[in-house]
Amino acid sequence: MNTDSPYANPANTPAVLTVSALNQAVAQLLERNLPLTWVSGEISNFTRAASGHWYFTLKDSAAQVRAVMFRGRAQYADFQPREGDKVEVRALATLYAPRGDYQLSVEAIRRAGVGNLYEAFLRLKAQLTQEGLFDTARKRALPGFVRCIGIVTSPQAAALRDVLTALQRRAPHIQVILYPTPVQGEGAGLKIAQAIATAAAREECDVLLVCRGGGSIEDLWAFNEEVVARTIVNCPMPVIAGIGHETDFTIADFAADVRAATPTAAAELAATPRAELLQLLQGQAQILNRAMHRQLDRHAQTLDWQSHRLLSPKAAITAKRLQLENIARNLRFTATMPLQQARHELTQLRQGWQSLKPDTQAPRRLLGEWQRRLQQASQQGLNGQRQQLQSIQTQLEMLSPQRTLERGYAILSDQKGRALRNVNDVKPHGLLQLRLAEGSAEIGISSVQTYIE
Repeated sequence: MNTDSPYANPANTPAVLTVSALNQAVAQLLERNLPLTWVSGEISNFTRAASGHWYFTLKDSAAQVRAVMFRGRAQYADFQPREGDKVEVRALATLYAPRGDYQLSVEAIRRAGVGNLYEAFLRLKAQLTQEGLFDTARKRALPGFVRCIGIVTSPQAAALRDVLTALQRRAPHIQVILYPTPVQGEGAGLKIAQAIATAAAREECDVLLVCRGGGSIEDLWAFNEEVVARTIVNCPMPVIAGIGHETDFTIADFAADVRAATPTAAAELAATPRAELLQLLQGQAQILNRAMHRQLDRHAQTLDWQSHRLLSPKAAITAKRLQLENIARNLRFTATMPLQQARHELTQLRQGWQSLKPDTQAPRRLLGEWQRRLQQASQQGLNGQRQQLQSIQTQLEMLSPQRTLERGYAILSDQKGRALRNVNDVKPHGLLQLRLAEGSAEIGISSVQTYIE
């Protein structure tokens, strides 16, 4: 065997992957190495499927990427994108295995650029990032055991009730200290910074929660002020930011040591002595949940893709009807052409036959005369045979035994019905049958005499 052949298959040659296996491996590689992230771009080719899923392209001046937002997440969006909209999406990079298409699986969407406020937010974020205020290395881990929690928020805020309810449910033994401050309005940012500084100066708590409920970018703007971010960074105890909803991000979120999705989530992170373990379990559960949803989403996307390839029954019936009409038209043409040609040939043959047809009138008259003569001859022969038959019948009638009996004769027969012709056939004391012209009788024989001539 020639082992130098390019088609040789040594034992150490890696297994050959199918396209499906390759796409699955690439999809898993993307999902493991690229976590959920925010991506900005312009909406293009937006389509809302009948299933409720959104399909669109996210692009900028140099590149583009396909994106899908499934109905379960699209229904929570506060607006429906249109062509040309500038948006930001929170998405996971995935691979749609059936077609091998790289795409973004979008979990949240928001409008990009909310006027001057958003531009100021981006400028301050860039400035503080450059200064290192948001560096991960600077941020502190939460303490393993918490005895006292400080809360910086408004006493009237619904977020305070949510935090206190969560802490009472999860860790009622933990002491809670409120550092009241307005969380919105004129001068709210400076007052929030003062409350954080007060908590830092007193050093009464192990961890500090800075929180408020959700709202618009204007409502949350107090937490986007530089003084709040710098005060959080300079705070001696770890700071957890629980501001707004999961999709809301403020400067305070980036400056805090830990960012929680909601005020309640901030309370849960601060109150548990098993934070790392619970966070790991929660992360694994989210991974499984997302994997299940991605699998379902892939199937849903495949269903949408396949549905586009299906023809409606009406269109299929119309196409078949047109095909049937075309076949019927061809069939009629195929059937009528030979018939028309045969009729034409028959007409020509009939005309030729008419020109060559002999005159049959004289033979018909002669045939009629012979038929008349034949009928006369047959009738004459039949009459002669009838006369001859009548003569024979007359002779037979004259020779009939019945006529003989009518002339006075009789017929004798023995018990077996045999006619007697010889006197020797008559036995004395025997019985004989006597047949006359009218009736019959049974006679007994007393004696038999024989006459000799």
